[in-house]
Amino acid sequence: MGPLEGIRVIEVSHALCAWAGKLMADMGADVIVVEPPGGSAMRTYGPFADDVEGPENSLYWWHYNTSKRGVVLDRASSAGEAAFADLVASADVLLGAEPVASYRSADDRLITVSMTAPSPITDLTILAAGGPVHASGYDDHTLPPIRGGGNQGFHTASHWATIATLIAILEREESGEGQHIDVDAVAASQVTTEVSTYGWLTCGYFAERQTGRHAANVRTSPTQLRCADGLYVNSGVIARRGPEFEATLRWLDEVGLRDTFDMTVFLEMGAQRAVLTMADFANDPEAQLIAEAARAAQAYVAEHVSAYDFFISAQRHGLTAGIVYAPDEVLADPHFIAREWPTPVEHPEHGRTVTYAGQPYRFTGTPTGIRHRAPRLGEHQAIVGQGSPHLVGDERLESRNRSVETRRVPPGSRRVPMASPKLDDEGCVLGTDTSARA
Repeated sequence: MGPLEGIRVIEVSHALCAWAGKLMADMGADVIVVEPPGGSAMRTYGPFADDVEGPENSLYWWHYNTSKRGVVLDRASSAGEAAFADLVASADVLLGAEPVASYRSADDRLITVSMTAPSPITDLTILAAGGPVHASGYDDHTLPPIRGGGNQGFHTASHWATIATLIAILEREESGEGQHIDVDAVAASQVTTEVSTYGWLTCGYFAERQTGRHAANVRTSPTQLRCADGLYVNSGVIARRGPEFEATLRWLDEVGLRDTFDMTVFLEMGAQRAVLTMADFANDPEAQLIAEAARAAQAYVAEHVSAYDFFISAQRHGLTAGIVYAPDEVLADPHFIAREWPTPVEHPEHGRTVTYAGQPYRFTGTPTGIRHRAPRLGEHQAIVGQGSPHLVGDERLESRNRSVETRRVPPGSRRVPMASPKLDDEGCVLGTDTSARA
């Protein structure tokens, strides 16, 4: 049973909020996506299965609407709006890329989520207005900035919407009341630019885009390396502590390059130091040579091994490294396969099983995952009856009543305290021990 089992979400179909609906659907929520007559615009977005255009062949639609049910309603008509209002009356959450707060007036337990952005709403315009485009690109600033792929503007806003919705659901279990959530997609991207926006607002510095690494107000050392097979890796942060220099030396031993690397002596000196600080790098000539050796060691290994071998062998020794993959290579990665991330989904009408990208996280106590393919146009129209403006059978209020009765708990009885948070060097939470229970 997924963590959102028993929660019903009505989603007004739109590319901006589709990822939020998918996250909740794959977590077990009963998400009913409402399309206009003729279908959602997303059904027209390519690429298409077998290169055949059509409302049931859009891979975009397939990806963003897994685990959902679907109905078609003409909300411009009185009958369609009445049917929509009935659906909302049966729901815990109403999600849309439009103002939806007015629907709360009929139900104080309803959680409404509006995701908005200036028109025209595209991933490019959101990322450009929000700042990530300006901070993304290459060291060569004669090249224009670039937009990261994968609908990151839509996804960023959807993650904020999903997080806020989960909090609202938990709060409702205590108070018995819903609330309205307003997600500004441009603002969501703006606060996700790390130092770019806040650096300018608080310090007045200008964050420059840099190849394969964080934008910053100072030029940092390159980290992207081309390996012996012509593929690329991101080598990450260099060693700074004695044990990390020892790990670098063991790494050189493993790949048989320690004796031929001409800066080994400086790595050995680094192994004798407890830690090298940023002040050391700026003021201590010996520390500067040690740091140079650490970066040179990464480049030296890259010249002699494949990108995958670099990636795996570095991590085996606890050293930061990432490989630059093509999408099909991601699905074939042994680690992701072991984590059961590539997910087979049946498409009986196409006579095939299609491999999907799975959930971005795994829960042990409440498993999540794609339950079924995206709905075909009007596939679950029986929810609102054959042409009837009303819900049929027990669909009308069963979900809401079940949710109220089974999810209402005594205050404080489901608190899960965060104990012993694990932090990185910059104070970011890496993980926490949640074994304690209230």
